[in-house]
Amino acid sequence: MNFLSNHIEALIFCSTAPISITEIQGCLSEMFEAEVPSSDIEEAIQALQKRYASEEFAFALEHLGGGYQFLTKPAYQASISILLKQQSKKRLSTAALETLSIIAYKQPITKSEVEQIRGVSCDYSIQKLLEKELLTIQGKAESVGRPLLYGTSPKFMEYFGINSLRDLPVPKDFTEEINQIGEEKE
Repeated sequence: MNFLSNHIEALIFCSTAPISITEIQGCLSEMFEAEVPSSDIEEAIQALQKRYASEEFAFALEHLGGGYQFLTKPAYQASISILLKQQSKKRLSTAALETLSIIAYKQPITKSEVEQIRGVSCDYSIQKLLEKELLTIQGKAESVGRPLLYGTSPKFMEYFGINSLRDLPVPKDFTEEINQIGEEKE
């Protein structure tokens, strides 16, 4: 099993995005020229997760975005946040985050529907989100002019560290206190 585990570890390590069990299985089956049972892969991944959970490693093997990926542990958040701050030009603007939020919750949605909710033009934000591959074009609406429909991409899941849209906060997750503006507490 150690031999198989090493190959799986290498595949996950070199993958730039979360890699699924199906993708791992395809690579291993082609390499070994024999079918590798998914149960063996899952068992090896669990052993790797247990191994990287120890304190001697600064990263762990996590399941997200429908696959597996090595991520740094929360204890190293401070040093990583400094690096990310230095690379902040890659961050999303407030307008892009607002646009992305609307699309995530209302997808599939047209640009004009997003603009109606936001009250401003969203051309630039949508273009930037498409360039960053956080959005995908999911088809065309049946309405007049057949406008494009937008939705989130698998990279969106990876970017926000979630496995599905069900992991997004729902309105009941927000308390009244947080959403009140201008009211003082007694």
